[in-house]
Amino acid sequence: MAKNDVECCQENHVHKNLIDMVNQKLPDVDVLYDLADLFKVFGDSTRIRILLVLFESEVCVCDIAETLNMTQSAISHQLKILKQNKLVKARRDGKTVYYSLADNHVYNIIGQGLDHVME
Repeated sequence: MAKNDVECCQENHVHKNLIDMVNQKLPDVDVLYDLADLFKVFGDSTRIRILLVLFESEVCVCDIAETLNMTQSAISHQLKILKQNKLVKARRDGKTVYYSLADNHVYNIIGQGLDHVME
């Protein structure tokens, strides 16, 4: 067997009780599509870099652009996507808008993702 091949059962035996239990716990199809869409947002390295900046501190668009060596326009475009997906939130202070991660769930996703890839 090649190194990348997936091992399969040598005989076809369906475990009906297990399948029934799993099917009862699976979310509705709409929820699964929403989850897949959420993970697509994480599929862009620029958005990941922005999230990692925000993982460390609340910052304004100017600071993110400077940190990532990108234009404010490019950062704003990505922040819009992140905000639409409820991953970041904004806070206005005078003429400056500060961005941060939306909640502890986002911190956990980023933190656990980093832990996973750095193992």
